[in-house]
Parts: sequence; C-alpha cells; structure tokens
Amino acid sequence: MDFDTRNIRNVALLGHSSAGKTTFAETMLFEAGQTTRRGTVEEQSTVSDYTEIEHERGNSIFDASMHVAWKDSKINIIDTPGFDDFIGEVISAMKVADVGVMLLNAKNGVEVGTELIWEYIETFKTPALFVINQVDHEKSDFETTLEQARARFGHQVIPVQYPLNQGTDFNKIVDALRMVMYVFSPEGGRPEKHPIPDSELARAREMHNALVEAAAENDEGLMERYFEEGTLSEEDLTKGLRIAIAHQQIFPVFCCSSTRNMGSGRIMGFINDVCPSPSERPPADLAGGGTLNCDPKGDTTVFIFKTVSEPRVGTLSYFKVYSGVLHAGDELVNANNRGAERFGNIYIANGKERESVNRLVAGDIGVTVKLKNTHTNNTLNAKGADYQVEPMRFPEPRIRVAVNPPSKAEMEKLMKALHTIAEEDLTLIVEQSKALKQTILHGQGQLHLELIKHRIEMLHGISMEFIQPRIPYRETITKAADMQYRHKKQSGGAGQFAEVHLRVEPYHDGMPDPEGLTVKDREEDTLPWGGKLVYYWCVVGGSIDKRFSNAIKKGILQKMEEGPLTGSYCQDIRVSIYDGKMHPVDSNDMAFMLAATQAFKQAFVQAAPQILEPVYDLEILCSDEVMGEIMGDLQTRRAIIQGMEAAGHYQKIISKVPLAELHSYSSSLRSLSQGRAKFVQRFAAYSPVPHDIQSRLIEAHQTEPAEV
Repeated sequence: MDFDTRNIRNVALLGHSSAGKTTFAETMLFEAGQTTRRGTVEEQSTVSDYTEIEHERGNSIFDASMHVAWKDSKINIIDTPGFDDFIGEVISAMKVADVGVMLLNAKNGVEVGTELIWEYIETFKTPALFVINQVDHEKSDFETTLEQARARFGHQVIPVQYPLNQGTDFNKIVDALRMVMYVFSPEGGRPEKHPIPDSELARAREMHNALVEAAAENDEGLMERYFEEGTLSEEDLTKGLRIAIAHQQIFPVFCCSSTRNMGSGRIMGFINDVCPSPSERPPADLAGGGTLNCDPKGDTTVFIFKTVSEPRVGTLSYFKVYSGVLHAGDELVNANNRGAERFGNIYIANGKERESVNRLVAGDIGVTVKLKNTHTNNTLNAKGADYQVEPMRFPEPRIRVAVNPPSKAEMEKLMKALHTIAEEDLTLIVEQSKALKQTILHGQGQLHLELIKHRIEMLHGISMEFIQPRIPYRETITKAADMQYRHKKQSGGAGQFAEVHLRVEPYHDGMPDPEGLTVKDREEDTLPWGGKLVYYWCVVGGSIDKRFSNAIKKGILQKMEEGPLTGSYCQDIRVSIYDGKMHPVDSNDMAFMLAATQAFKQAFVQAAPQILEPVYDLEILCSDEVMGEIMGDLQTRRAIIQGMEAAGHYQKIISKVPLAELHSYSSSLRSLSQGRAKFVQRFAAYSPVPHDIQSRLIEAHQTEPAEV
C-alpha cells in the first residue's frame, strides 16, 4: 500500500528502562494486524529486541524500526533503549521522529531516564504524548505519576484518560476526549464502549473542558466558536489539538496496560487522527543555515540516521526521506564527501525482517544495504541539489577505558574493527593517545563499552581486554630557577660543543618581562596539549649566535613533551636564554638542542615542580533516598562538593572530582542508586595533586622502565 506524506506518522517510543516500550510496540504491531501473535521479552520473541545480546540481557540496546498500517496512516515506530548508556540510539530516533511517545511506569512514576530523554524532546522540539503504562500492576499509582509529570514537565501535561480501577483488576479507562468509558475483556484487544458512570462525570467533564480550552487557544476562529458555543465539535477539537501538539503547547496523557493489550488501540487512533505528519512539522534545519521543507515534489534528499554492520548482509543504512521521492535504483550524491551512491534496493523494516518497496516519499523511513562510502549523519541528494541536513550532536563521553594491547597482528585487526564500530556508533570515540601510549575508548557508560567488547569478540573474533587507563597528568613549576649546561663530545674528527645558560619561571598571562635581562626576542607558543611556552632570547654580546635559537627552543620543547617528573606534558613555563658559549667548529644545531634539553631538565627539578591532574565538573541527578550514599561515595573520591539544588522532584549534586577517581563511576553510581540516578561530567581544569600523591606518581615513574 502506498502512503503520501500527509498520512505518515513517525513515532519514537521513549522512556526509562522497564517502562514497557518493547511490549507496547508488540501490542501496536498485533493490534494493527502486522503480527498474529504478541511476542514477549521473557520468551525472546519480540520483533524489536532481536539481537543475541538483547536476548541475553533481557532489554533493548539498539533502536529497532517497525511499521504498521492503521486506518489511513502508515505509522513508523522506532523502539529505543531505556539505559542512558545508549543515549546515542535515542538521539538518532528522535532526529527522524515527528512524535515522541513517552512511556512512564505507573509503579515507579517519572524516573531519571525520563528526565534525560526530556532534554532531547526540548532540543529537537518534538511533539510528545505520555502513556502511563502498567496501570494493571498491584502497586500502580496513576495519580502520583501524573502529578510528577506535571510538576516536572509543566502545565501543558494534560490528561486525556485515567484508569477507573487500576491494579490487578484493571479493565476500564475513562476517556475525557471522547467522553466514553472503555471496558476490556480479560484478553484485552478492542474494548466495549460504555457511558461514563455518574460518579465520574464531573471529573471527566472537567478534563474535557481543559482539552477544549487547550485546543481553542491556538486558533482565533476556534476560540470565537468556543466562546459562542461553550464547546467545540469533534472536527474542530481535532484541528485545535493537532496545532497545539505540533507546537508543544500540550502533552496529552493516556493510560494502558501493554502486557494485557488494554488501551494501545486508542493511542494509535489518536496518533493517526491528531498527531502531526512530517509535512506538518517545521522545515528541517540545514548545516550552515537555511531550511528544507518536507515536500514530495521537491528534490530528493535523504538523511542517514543509523548504520549497522550485520553478518552475511553487510552495512545496513537506515534513512529518512526529507524531501522528494526515493525510487529503487536511484543514484544520489553524498553531500559530505561528493561520492555517488546507488540505492539498488530500498526496504521498510520490522525489526530484522525487511520488505522490499519500489519507492518512499518525503517523510518516510526506510533502509538500504551496501552503500559504499556513506555513514551516519550523512546527507544524500539528487544530482543538482546541494542540501546538507543539520547533523546529530551527541553528548560528551562519560567513561574511558584502555585496551590491553594484544599481539601486533591482532592489534591491527582490533583497530580496524573499532573504527568500523565507531563509524556506526558516534557516541564511541577511539583515541590513540600519544601522551599515554595507550588506545583509549571513550563511551557513555560501562554497559556501552561492554556492548562494544561483545561485538568485537562475537562479530570479529578478536579477544579484547579493558584495563584502567593512565591519567593525562601535566607538569609545571612554581618558582624560578637558573641553570647552565655544557654539552661536549669529542670522538675523533669534528666534535660537538654547546653551552646554554637559561632561566625557567612559571608563566601566567600578563606577567612582565623577565627582570635583569635584555630582551632581544619573544615567542609565545600555545602548546598542542594545552598551556603555553613563552620563549625569550636575551643573549647579548654574541656569546651564542642567534642562528642556534631555534635548535635551543626545539630541545626545550622536546623535554616538555616528556616531562622530568612523570613523563607527562609540561605547560605554562617561561624560558629565558641569557648566556652561553659556542665553538667556531664544533658547535651545531644538534649540540645546542642537547644542551638546552639537559639545562631545561635540571632547571625544572630545581624550580619546585608540580604535577597537575585533570579535574572534572560532575553533576549527578538522583532521588532524595539515595543522595546520602552518593554523597558519601563522592567524599571517598576526593570530590569537592560545589552545591546541591532541587531539579523537579530530584536532587542535583554539583561537584568537582579528579579524573583519577572517576574510573568505573558509571557502574558504581548505578549500583548505589539501583539504576535511578544519572550523571554528566565535563572537563573543568588542571589542578595540583596533593603532595603524597605527587610523591607516589614520581616514584612509580622512576620504577616503570624496570617493569617493562
């Protein structure tokens, strides 16, 4: 069946882990007749959780694309994982979704994962509705969950429904939009429609009026009609709600039991009738400015929001058609690298099953295989068009591990596999650290990196071991020191001779020129690793020829790349060359470079050297119940608590913590909070390490060569 842009609905299922997203997706597929049996997570039979690792873990790890035909619409469904370790999957789904369906667990209320995802609903300005799921649980509390949602997300959160008898006997929903009560059989499915009981009419009418007012506020004609008649027709109400939802002026709230298949059909009907199509959303932002309308009559433009390498298939590229019509066999041009790509076959997906189609119109979502040089975040256009859809932005990594290097042959294979995965997963950063002499993986959390390890071992057959990464310390000095060094080497023929007199000082912006020296030249270098070297040439009388200045500076920089204390980078130092000696035959660049290296090294250790460590700003969002344990744990990590403040019904702890104390913090926080806390970390500054730690670091560095 062919659908036009106006009849497409792109829906992302969102929410904290265990909110019931995957089960809700199963119910949607079953209700629409896309499947004949509802799968379960426990039986490992769901359409969306189809990978081996998802079966092992019992929860979603990857986005899964699905679709159903419902009434006159095609609803594309993207089921997303709930753990914030996999926030990249959520971001990619929200990039292409036109509606977010936020599932809340009626037993647990608004959880921390919901808070995290809501930030992206606001970032993408995605229309959204809430579904309070699991109202059949014995500890279900619909009212508290609703109040938490309104407290956190604002007065625009407006209930459309409520369960009449939540708990284990749940089978009735009062719908205030249609002013009817739905009664379900024990098997669920399509309900019977009953009048709302007299005892519930007042509450239902109050809720109905709130919806009518919200709808009328968005259109002058509807507002006039509402004032004249005191209500709106069903057609006017639908029109007003569509406008309100599209502009995030209302977030409707529904209720259901996805495990019993009670309530999902009504939600799908609302998505069909009221939620915006791609053409009713604002135009897509383009990189560098400008926008692109979702118009099937425009030039064909496709955006790749996800790539996956699948055994025996190759690279799968999931895309959204942002403009025009994509036909099987079309050749498009990649706006990012100017390469041509042929879409030999295009498919629509239901989990791992894919159905070939001849074309997809603007707004639709599909998948293709074996694009040669196209990756996530790339835009492809018909020849002659030159659009580039604004790429997705992903959060900074929150965890880092080092890879224990295997044999050289295995290491080459491992790096190739890691870079392949990093092209698919843009929240993974692979770093070959020259300073630390390690391969560092940066990810979103322990689960994220465990998934990477699993994929490397299962798909590529390479054993990979994680170890604690070294810390990128820095070295500097805290007082001035003068030093001179003579390099002299005679071994037959031409020799080497150079003598350098220099002064080292701690540098800060705005400090005056060195005292007692005649400044001939000044150079200020911002170092690649941060901080500065300020280099003064203060030689008078020609004791050293100026032509040796570059060699001397090179020798100093060489030692600054491998500091005297721990082999770490040096920074924020001023060096003044004020005297020395040279030989008319034996002096050369190499001799002065070696002399400068030794003079700098010896001056450095006399200048009260200080090791600096990276310190991070750490923000933790948690409930009151676990705040004490989290605070206690922070104190064991040399944290400096900056403050605490309320964030909705959560507490935000703001602190500064050395990077050396943050190893495995993701796992520790999950354990302390039972998975109900989240954190973000950002580099703040380098700060001096305590004296006892500095002594241990220097001692460890001195013994390191003997251990290698």
